[in-house]
Amino acid sequence: MGSLPKRLCGNPFGDKDLSVIQDEINNANPRLRSEVARRVCRALHWVDVTGKPKLMSARVALLRLHRDNHIELPPPRNGNGNKTAFTQDSTDLPPEIELKGTVGELAGLRLEAVETPRTSRLFNTLVQKYHYLGYRPLPGAQVRYLIRYDKGILGAISFSGAAWKVAARDNWIGWDARTREQHLSGIINNTRFLILPWISVKNLASRVLSLSIKCLKKDMPARYGYCPVLLETFVDTELFLGTCYQAANWIRLGQTKGRGKCDRRHTAKIPVKDIYVYPLKRKFLKSLGVDS
Repeated sequence: MGSLPKRLCGNPFGDKDLSVIQDEINNANPRLRSEVARRVCRALHWVDVTGKPKLMSARVALLRLHRDNHIELPPPRNGNGNKTAFTQDSTDLPPEIELKGTVGELAGLRLEAVETPRTSRLFNTLVQKYHYLGYRPLPGAQVRYLIRYDKGILGAISFSGAAWKVAARDNWIGWDARTREQHLSGIINNTRFLILPWISVKNLASRVLSLSIKCLKKDMPARYGYCPVLLETFVDTELFLGTCYQAANWIRLGQTKGRGKCDRRHTAKIPVKDIYVYPLKRKFLKSLGVDS
């Protein structure tokens, strides 16, 4: 059995909280992990800055307790949630026709928010088929966009919950552990960015990043009641140079240490990535709990 974590979902955690979780598991009806997460968020007041339950973070926290044998969750309804499958839909996939030129030649360049089952399937299929990381469910608050112009689809981009702990980022902000836990929702991560492989349009990627900032400032408050103040992303240096982020004035902070977020024993090895951030407001440090 693993040791009991001292904090979960940004809150102190101990034996009394574990007992509450066990009661909620026993009383859950229907006996589904999603129902357990809803009950636990309500019982332990696991909510975000707008008062909404932290359902995705709760699911991750409960799974951690389950894997460390502190609790026994109901069986997953759809198999392993970390490898959630979906049915690929090729109905709306764009034709693989080479497109060159400059971004100024693209009429009607825009980002279309993913808001329907059909556009969601299309987004997921594009990412699974053409992005090097493939499809995975996104954590936390999230927005997804299809990159379109008047003649079709050019790619996809998504933003979701920030990385829990990143040394270079946290040192740059000036966070201690507690302040980070209290204000992490102020950061959102550019988790996927896909320009379809047959598209070679100069300055398209940096223009999309600029458009995404305008869309986030509008769509995050409408969907979640607040807007993050800092964007982050991680660029695999073995595959990419990060040129579009540099062109869009993102700030390079350094590199990751090559370990995953669940690597508590410091044995996992994942690619080292460059860390980039982009402030969305001038006094973002104050919003992140730091006096500048």
